[in-house]
Amino acid sequence: MKIPAILLLSAVLSIQIDSGNYIHSSGNLINEDSLSTVTLTFVGDLMCHGPQFEYAQTGTDSFDFKPSFKEIKKYLNSSDLALGNLETTISGREKRYSGYPLFNTPDEYLIALKDAGFDILFTANNHSLDRGKQGLERTIAKINESGMTPIGSFRSQKDRDSVRIVEVKGFKIALLAYTYGLNGNYISQKDKFMINVIDTNLIKSDIASARLKKADVVIVYLHFGDEYKREPNIFQKNIVNKTIDYGADFIIGSHPHVIQPAEYFTSTKNKIGRGIVAYSLGNFISNQRWRYSDAGIILNISLTKQLLKGSVELSNISYIPTWVYKGKIGNKNEFVIIPADTSIAKWPGYLSKNDSLKLFEVQRDVQSKMKKLELPPSKYLNEKNN
Repeated sequence: MKIPAILLLSAVLSIQIDSGNYIHSSGNLINEDSLSTVTLTFVGDLMCHGPQFEYAQTGTDSFDFKPSFKEIKKYLNSSDLALGNLETTISGREKRYSGYPLFNTPDEYLIALKDAGFDILFTANNHSLDRGKQGLERTIAKINESGMTPIGSFRSQKDRDSVRIVEVKGFKIALLAYTYGLNGNYISQKDKFMINVIDTNLIKSDIASARLKKADVVIVYLHFGDEYKREPNIFQKNIVNKTIDYGADFIIGSHPHVIQPAEYFTSTKNKIGRGIVAYSLGNFISNQRWRYSDAGIILNISLTKQLLKGSVELSNISYIPTWVYKGKIGNKNEFVIIPADTSIAKWPGYLSKNDSLKLFEVQRDVQSKMKKLELPPSKYLNEKNN
């Protein structure tokens, strides 16, 4: 069970938003006992290329991926809900383990993700059908068995039509996920329900269903964009604008494998009157070693709810840049996600001088894409509109 939420403090960013001493936007002082705060933590793509499972192998058919998350585990575990994009399948040894272009990862990967603190895995992406229908079904089953929840892929039409509502600390949080496509992998017409593909009518209908279920917050994950491009394309912007108009509170994206900008938006259709879109959170872990693709972000969003009235406000944002180390630690080759945050007093001793310089570079690169979140939303939105 997770410890209570902590608002993570980072030298990069930690903004207490338009709050004060628990004074509601109406100006009325609120009794702290009637308030609840929840912290949601998002990361980008959780990939598993061939070298990753080769480094994780501990026996003929045994693997240990836990070391990859040892340096960032505390950040995920301090959140109330940690979410990431599982960009691989868990199709079993019989299907042969492999990386790109047809991913299939050992079951132990899920064990490590659960141990690291993940609760929710988005499973609507272009690699969802890499091992066909059977691989998709097994992936869903194994995620559920591991104690996490898959969002975006389903085993029945009834399952697909039942919008996921997660209840945490008095909040009802709706989770939706969609992908731009499936790499041309075939799925029969009768099985179309198994994966959510981006369709504006479907997104609109699902958000409406979530509101009927009294969701306090609607989070929409979108797998879209141009790979390795650091700015969103026209398709991304159009889909995001429509999703905002349908009533989404937060829109989280991935697929480009690099970090794209995040920004606030206003809305008359959602519950909190504003929200955040992060077009791409980059790679959280992968074997893509070049600049921008070897980096990701831990994005924390805190919400405060007035339990008596049911009102919800965006109360805090923080983020931590991350970089993937690949190399020897002791006598073993490892992949390890490192917080690229200069406020951390001491980085691991196995990092070289060049590695440390890389961390500073990653921090600068991430800040350039997160700068729109470095202002309180009211100030940023005023500047944007003027």
